Amino acid sequence: MVLFITILVTAILMEGVAWAMHKYIMHGIFWNLHEDHHVRDNHDSFFERNDSFFVFFAIISITAFLLWSIFDWQISLGIGIGVFVYGVVYFIIHDLFIHQRIKIWRKTKNPYLLGIRRAHKMHHKHLGKHDGECFGMLWVPMKYYKGNY
Repeated sequence: MVLFITILVTAILMEGVAWAMHKYIMHGIFWNLHEDHHVRDNHDSFFERNDSFFVFFAIISITAFLLWSIFDWQISLGIGIGVFVYGVVYFIIHDLFIHQRIKIWRKTKNPYLLGIRRAHKMHHKHLGKHDGECFGMLWVPMKYYKGNY
């Protein structure tokens, strides 16, 4: 039961971590890695410099798994799985659904999904480092759901 709770709490907290990292790190000191995600004309590759943030979170998850395997810390296993689960959900929603990096999931009538897609598109209306809005991914303000229900 502790393992399940740790996984759930970690996955939920990751939304806050992702929001803070997006707002203060990606649109801050590491804008040079995130910029190509906002300005598509800078590259013609499938991959973006922005993908390096996936590697960062993968390292955190792998480190947690290693700590579990070495020291048998169950909480570390839960954190590793929670970060991994959030990363998978983030990839599915952000890269597959919103940005269509692989065109497998184009249409939906789900009000929640339409709301998070609208919020993310509003975020991308700002092409620069400053003046952005809606830095979250899975939890966005209610105003983006208006008209979806």
